[in-house]
Amino acid sequence: MTQWSLSGTYFETCNCAAACPCVFLSPPTEGDCTAVVAWHIDRGRYGEVVLDGLNVAMAVHAPGNMVSTKWKAAAYFDEAASDAQGEALRIIFSGQAGGHPAVLVSFVDQMLGSRKVPMRYQGDGKHASLTIPGIADAEIEAIEGQGGEVITISGHPLCIAPGKPATVARSTHFTFLDFGLDWKLSGRNGYMSEFAYGA
Repeated sequence: MTQWSLSGTYFETCNCAAACPCVFLSPPTEGDCTAVVAWHIDRGRYGEVVLDGLNVAMAVHAPGNMVSTKWKAAAYFDEAASDAQGEALRIIFSGQAGGHPAVLVSFVDQMLGSRKVPMRYQGDGKHASLTIPGIADAEIEAIEGQGGEVITISGHPLCIAPGKPATVARSTHFTFLDFGLDWKLSGRNGYMSEFAYGA
């Protein structure tokens, strides 16, 4: 199997009230979960293919508890990627290369499709945002806790970034329109953290 590794930052936002109970294997607050997850790769490699600076996103709909129902999903890959980089990202995030992406994909029953798109990702640990023109526009801000510090959770059983504490956030806005899905949300849950995946 080709050796690979990715590290960087990620964020997600969904329709649940903050903080989303799905990460504790509880039912979504509104019966189902509609989420966008975005990754920015600071450093990445698939074999000899360098993946630094690229972005990936996924839109997910789970019709109930996220570990007992199957998801619909759509994948988005950075148009800045070369053909070799795009193929490497597709192999990794489809789960074919193993690692944690394979765990996430195991929940998906229906893949709605994938697109190579322009993506603008920003994140500084307290704010994060993703724009895919005409498709997705999402921004979250960390929720301040005691003494103005950010609130984090760790060790949660359902997670995008194993081993990394997640900062709890709330969306300032979240819209998504593609593959027959149409979401317009704000003031809902968000999480963000570093991530590290590998074979």
